[in-house]
Amino acid sequence: MLVHDHIFVTATNTNIGKTYVVEKLIHYYSLFGFSVGVIKPIETGVENRIPADGTKLFEKAKKYNPKLHKLSIDEIVPFQFELPAAPYIASGKIEIDIEKIKTAIKNVKQYCDILLIEGAGGLMVPINKNYFMIDLIKELNYKTLLVAPSYLGSINDTLLSIDKLNNSNVVFDWVINIYQDKDEFEKITKPFYDDYFQEFNIFQNNIIKLANHLIYRKA
Repeated sequence: MLVHDHIFVTATNTNIGKTYVVEKLIHYYSLFGFSVGVIKPIETGVENRIPADGTKLFEKAKKYNPKLHKLSIDEIVPFQFELPAAPYIASGKIEIDIEKIKTAIKNVKQYCDILLIEGAGGLMVPINKNYFMIDLIKELNYKTLLVAPSYLGSINDTLLSIDKLNNSNVVFDWVINIYQDKDEFEKITKPFYDDYFQEFNIFQNNIIKLANHLIYRKA
C-alpha cells in the first residue's frame, strides 16, 4: 500500500537534473504497475508558448498513462512565463495564486495513482515577494525529493539545502545526480560524503531503491 502518492521534486539550484529524475521516476513507477501523472506548477523561460520541461514530462507520462490525454499542457503547467528568471521576477511581480496551484494538483491527481510534482529552481527561489519554493513545499506537505549535483562546489549547496529541509520539518529523501564532473566526483566530493553521511544515494546507481523509498517509506 502506498504511503506517499504525491512526490515533490526539488533541487539545490536550477539545471541540476530535476526533469531528468522525474522522467526516470515516471518510467519506473509505470513499470511497477502504477499510473503516473506529472505537474510542473511554474515554468519560466518559456519560448513560443511551449514550456519545454513541462511538455517533455507530459509527453513521457502520456506514453504510459493514456488517461492523461484528457488534459492539456496548460493544466500540467498552470503558470508559464517567458523571462528565464525566478517566478517572482518572471511574473512581473504579479502575485502567483497558490490556491490555483493546489487546484491544478488536485485536478491532475484524478488521473493517476502517483503524482510527481516538479518545482522550479531551488528551495529559496521566490514565488512571490515573501513566499519561496520551500514555503510551497511546506504548505503542500508532500514527500519531497532533493536532487543534488556532483560538481566541484556542490557540497556547500547540498548541505545548506538539506539543513533547510530539516529545519522546515519536511519529510524528504535526497539523491546525487551525477552529470557534471562525473570522473572527478569520486575524488573531489564523495570522500566527504562517505565520512559525513551514514548513507547517501547516487541516482544512477540506486533508482529502484530510491523509487521504492519515496512511496513506501514514511520518513
